[in-house]
Amino acid sequence: MREETHHVDFCVVGGGMAGLIAAIAAARHGAKVALIQDRPVLGGNASSEIRMHVCGAHGPNNRETGILEELLLENHYRNPQPNYSIWDSVLYGKTQYQENLELHLNCSISSCTMDGDRIHSVRAWQLTTETWHTIEANLFADCSGDGILAPLSGADFRIGREAGSEYDESIAPAESDCKTMGMTCLFQAREYPHPMPFIAPEWAHTFNNPEDLRGRNASLRKTNFWWMEVGGEHDSIHDTERLREELLKIAFGVWDHIKNHSDQDVENWALDWLGFLPGKRESRRYLGPHVLTQNDIEAEGRFEDLVAYGGWTMDDHFPAGFYHPERGTIFHPAPSPFGIPYRSLYSRNITNLFCAGRCHSATHAAMSATRVMATTSLMGQAAGTAAAIATAHGLTPNGVYENKLAELQNTLLEDDCYLPWHKRPVPELSIQATLTASAGDPAPLRNGIDRPIGDVDNGWTGAPGDTIEYRFEDDAQLTEARLVFDSDLNRVDTSRGHSARNMRHYFALDASHWAMPATMVNAFRVEAEDAQGRWHVVHRADNTHNRLVRIPLTGNAKAVRFIPETTWGAEQARLFAFDVR
Repeated sequence: MREETHHVDFCVVGGGMAGLIAAIAAARHGAKVALIQDRPVLGGNASSEIRMHVCGAHGPNNRETGILEELLLENHYRNPQPNYSIWDSVLYGKTQYQENLELHLNCSISSCTMDGDRIHSVRAWQLTTETWHTIEANLFADCSGDGILAPLSGADFRIGREAGSEYDESIAPAESDCKTMGMTCLFQAREYPHPMPFIAPEWAHTFNNPEDLRGRNASLRKTNFWWMEVGGEHDSIHDTERLREELLKIAFGVWDHIKNHSDQDVENWALDWLGFLPGKRESRRYLGPHVLTQNDIEAEGRFEDLVAYGGWTMDDHFPAGFYHPERGTIFHPAPSPFGIPYRSLYSRNITNLFCAGRCHSATHAAMSATRVMATTSLMGQAAGTAAAIATAHGLTPNGVYENKLAELQNTLLEDDCYLPWHKRPVPELSIQATLTASAGDPAPLRNGIDRPIGDVDNGWTGAPGDTIEYRFEDDAQLTEARLVFDSDLNRVDTSRGHSARNMRHYFALDASHWAMPATMVNAFRVEAEDAQGRWHVVHRADNTHNRLVRIPLTGNAKAVRFIPETTWGAEQARLFAFDVR
């Protein structure tokens, strides 16, 4: 057995979508980061091991951006099939090869050491190398889903449903209990050009009639079978192994029903994959300085420390799951978007511990809306950015709230994280310059809002070859240009007719390949005018597949202009921000 000790600024436990994005965000802003993940792949419920698609806020133009959108667009660019191994590689590459970030896969946290009310270090066993890793850090984040650091550190946490009277929540039960939402083993199917028979294992459950499935929707093309769910009436952590046994019996039985006992036209369809790792919805939840509640969500969450947002309904699954006599969930209405406060992303009694993801500080009712992965990704970026700010200024998580909240919010906005009801500060150089365009109105490009809001477009539209120009009163010393392209926040999966996710849950022969959003600019150039009035190309790019693009600039210029050359398919080029500083 080997022993290794690592010293970092920030240690993130859990490599699901919240954790990996928290680690990337902190590393990009200068913190030295360790990311500890107990699986061989990243993404948690979105990974190839579980295969739940990334869901988020409902409504026009509410798609989550920031690092999550960067990952999704990389997947569109590299993964037209789409294939889960490629998706895994997108997440792996963004972390493994991120400067300032060390990735520890197949590592399970077993203990932590404390220094008063601070975590000093965590200890993890890496199965593949038979090595104990001790990670010492000034700051920690628990993004593990199950909240493993809570019982190890003594952090305050909660499991189960609060009584309605505790936070005056109308959708909560009358009495508190330890019941949660359950877990699911998903499956996926693939169509072939010839018949594909299926023989169920003898230990699978048998569902001969639709009534045996308790009225659930078993249509292959209309559900991802999320309702194959158990565990909410059990211990959602310690009973996982025996619950998986029941989930596998259900999943194989449901596929047998579809293939051999239903009237669906599935003769040429085969079971392509079935997950043996359950995807969890709920277990421990931290208690932070603020506990997000149903009432906060219904009031749109207009917190002064808003750092993320949601927009999924309060999707409260019955604890009995598959064995509940009615449909497996109740969709309680929620506004979209609603704000999530920074104070729900760190522990109230462990002074150096962040919590992001489904284990953040919320009631059961509120968490039923915030647990979806696009929302938890935004929490992760907020927590990771806060950790970098805390590192730079020698602060605790609460110290960032008390002293650097505006810096945190402005950094998130600058990194293309939408914060409802907030405007991004525009660089002074851009505000003072004269802004013109050869076509269209460029004024919205410096209004600090990088997406459509309601009926206001907030963007510029022009033909390839058109120009947008900043002209300065005097020669200006330049350091950066910042661009935000239109990645089509309302894009759909054409084979399914609704919002495009990170991956599909079934694979038909006639399914269209994925492609980059047609609205994205593909090739462009940036030019600068020197003191003699000559224009020079200072940057040119093609195959652009990021919504947010930052271009380092050097030297002085009388003017700077942006010229789109091609798009990924649209006739017009679209842009939401063009800043220079």
